[in-house]
Amino acid sequence: MPANKEHTEATPSSLAVAAGEYLDYLAVERGLARNTIAAYRRDLTTYCAYLGRAGIVSFEEVTRQVVEDFVADRRDGGYSDASVERALAAVKGLHAFLVRDGAVAQNPTAALRLPKKADRLPEYLSVEDVSALLDQDFPEGEMGLRDHAILEVLYGCGLRVSELVGLDVGDIHIDDGFVLVRGKGSKERLAPLVGSAARALTHYIGDGRTLLAAHARGTETLAVFLNKNGRRLSRQAVHAICERYGRQVGLVGLHPHTLRHSFATHMLAGGADLRVLQEILGHADISTTQVYTHVDRTQLTEVYLAAHPLAHR
Repeated sequence: MPANKEHTEATPSSLAVAAGEYLDYLAVERGLARNTIAAYRRDLTTYCAYLGRAGIVSFEEVTRQVVEDFVADRRDGGYSDASVERALAAVKGLHAFLVRDGAVAQNPTAALRLPKKADRLPEYLSVEDVSALLDQDFPEGEMGLRDHAILEVLYGCGLRVSELVGLDVGDIHIDDGFVLVRGKGSKERLAPLVGSAARALTHYIGDGRTLLAAHARGTETLAVFLNKNGRRLSRQAVHAICERYGRQVGLVGLHPHTLRHSFATHMLAGGADLRVLQEILGHADISTTQVYTHVDRTQLTEVYLAAHPLAHR
C-alpha cells in the first residue's frame, strides 16, 4: 500500500466527485438499471475510501498494484467471488471512463482481468425429494390447484421463475404437448409439457384459474397463473410458494431455480442429449448447460466409491 503523501492540487473529495460523474454517465447515457447503479455506487464508495486510507487523493496516482491490493483487501475481508468480481468491474469501468473523458492519461486496470469465478455446482433435489414435494397433499380449491401446477411446471418443464409467471393462456398447447416460453432477451422456445405437469396444469386451468379470474377487477388478464385478485402472479409469490411447500416435506429454503436445476440434472442422468437439453433450457451457450455434466460426474463418483470393492484401499 503506498505511503501517505501531501498534495495541494487535489483533495480527497475529488475521488468521490469523479466516481459520481461516472455513475451519472452509467445512469443517463448507458441506462443501467437502478439496482446496478446502487451496487456500483457502494463498490466505488468503498474503493474511494480505500484509496483515501492509502493516501491517494487523485486517480492519476493509482497504479495496477494499488488496484490489485484493493482486490486482495476485498478477498481478505471475506467477500464472495461474485462481490469481488462486481467491485473490480466497477473499478475498471471507472478508470476507463476517466481516460475517455480526458481526466487521466493512463488506465491502470487496462490489463487486469476479472477474477475467475469458482466453479459451483447447482443445487438440485433427488428424484425422491421431487416426488415427495409433488405428491404431498395440496389444499382443496383453486389455490391448491394453482400451487400444485406451479411446482409441476417448474420441474416438469425446467422453467425459470420469470418465464413461469410470464406465461399466457395462449402459450399453453397441452394437446400438442408443449408450452411456448419467452426466455431471456425475449427469445422464444418450446418446452415439452407432458405427464403429471400437463395433468396438473389442465386441472388448474379448467377448475382453478376460472375461479381466480372471476376476482379480477377491470380488464381480464391473459396470465396463466393468477393471484387471489385475479392478477398475474409475481415472482416473489412463486418464491414463497416453493418455500412453503418445500418446508412441508423437509426441504427448507426451496428455491424455484432448484427445481429447474433438478429437471436438468435428472434429464441428463436419464440419457438426454446435451444439445437437446440446451434447447429446452434456453441456454444461449452450450457451456452453460455443460455444468450439469459435472453434476453427473459427481454422481458417478459417489456410486463408484460406494460400490467398488477397492475404492477405499
